[in-house]
Amino acid sequence: MTTVSAQPSFLATGRGKLILLLLTAVGFLDFIDASIVNVALPDIREELGFSVQNLQWVVSAYLLTYGGFMLLGGRMADLLGRRRVLIWGTVVFGLSSFAGALATEPGVLVGARLTQGLGAALMMPAALSLLTTSFVGPERHKVLAVWGGFAGLASAVGVLAGGLLTEGPGWRWVLMVNPPISAVLLVAIVMMFPNDKRRSRLADFDLLGAVLVTGGMLLLVYGLVEAPDQGWASAKTIAELAGAGLILASAIAVESMIQRPLIPLSIFRIRGLAAADMTQLIGVGGFVTMFFFLTLYMQGVLGYSPIQTGLAYLPATVGVGISAGITSNLIGRIGTKPVMVVGALITAVGLYMLSRIPVDGSYVGDLLPGLLVVSLGIGGVFIGTTTAANAGVPPTLAGLAAALVNASQQVGGALGLAIFSAIAASRTTHLIQTGHSVPSALTSGFQRALLAAAIFLAAAAVIALRTKNARGEIEQHDDATAVAAPVEPAV
Repeated sequence: MTTVSAQPSFLATGRGKLILLLLTAVGFLDFIDASIVNVALPDIREELGFSVQNLQWVVSAYLLTYGGFMLLGGRMADLLGRRRVLIWGTVVFGLSSFAGALATEPGVLVGARLTQGLGAALMMPAALSLLTTSFVGPERHKVLAVWGGFAGLASAVGVLAGGLLTEGPGWRWVLMVNPPISAVLLVAIVMMFPNDKRRSRLADFDLLGAVLVTGGMLLLVYGLVEAPDQGWASAKTIAELAGAGLILASAIAVESMIQRPLIPLSIFRIRGLAAADMTQLIGVGGFVTMFFFLTLYMQGVLGYSPIQTGLAYLPATVGVGISAGITSNLIGRIGTKPVMVVGALITAVGLYMLSRIPVDGSYVGDLLPGLLVVSLGIGGVFIGTTTAANAGVPPTLAGLAAALVNASQQVGGALGLAIFSAIAASRTTHLIQTGHSVPSALTSGFQRALLAAAIFLAAAAVIALRTKNARGEIEQHDDATAVAAPVEPAV
């Protein structure tokens, strides 16, 4: 304790604050682009001529490559240099955003979103691993709290920004804002971080592992995204999910046998890491879905405009900010485990409140209370899981650990949307067939989906009980020492 407290505070320096600001901005940009296009979808469909079925790929294409390439991006950051991979990803992200903003055909926009997700998959783990290796001691908890807070904030801000831009300059600006921001970030990255180019030989790179892991993740996310339309019991869905499971199982077998694997399986010997990632997966599956169904409810049932829908989430952004501030202080005192458990339970209560929305609901009486409760709880989930999933990780595996927790988030979002969309669609279709009005049937379907989301958050609280209660850097270094040696053998 004395040694840690005697260390000079890097976060208190101007450089430390700029690094935190820069890396958090990178993460926020990637997070927000998963939700910013949602409110713009009707305008995109009208201008580019998307079919109803294919419109979902404006959102899903980004999710597919973002989640599918995340683990590869994280390991590339560890092996090839985090600064270098972050620069590559930012360039790809900015250029693909520009191409999407200029799209005149559906295929061009979907292709741009696929490429944009690839850029984000390189940026995100590189940025988070730079964050965890730049700060030590109690300061790491503080910066991870900021990161986690902005991760929770991004979904709400994305919907708000999407509404403002769509009704203002137009839907293309939900993508056009990215290139200038990316350019500023590139300059800052080059100025703030020294060249950390690794001298890894091509022979050391696990090409087979890269193909299997990335292919399995891509097929898994694709199967989850397509499941609501294809049907969970359809032969195609079963084949896709079974194929993904077989490929990922093969990847595990290959990774366990080679000397220098792409994904060193010994990282899972770090106590509580797997449970933290699973808490993130299940928790995000419930939380992110809330924005999807509430946006449909506000626009399709209550008749809100895009800008009204975006502004409806403004109190939630404030709530997440408050939650992040409280959580960052609590983690240093009581640890990550109680923060995650209580946060998940509070979020579950808020989602249950939202599952009671009526057909003729009002914002103040039926939406605002639940949104505020969810926003106060979700900060604990995001910050707690991000901190716990990076606790005890040696610097040589920081990129992989960052990729694991972020891949859990993307897969969780795809899983939640697939499951809850099927639940909502089944209920809505049944009620319409039995003579109920469309608004009534839609609302009932949304209610079922939000109730299922609340159950997911309650399950996340149970899983969080299996995580390590991370509090301080001393514990992390002990774990790191135990794991680092077998993971990265000396050359």
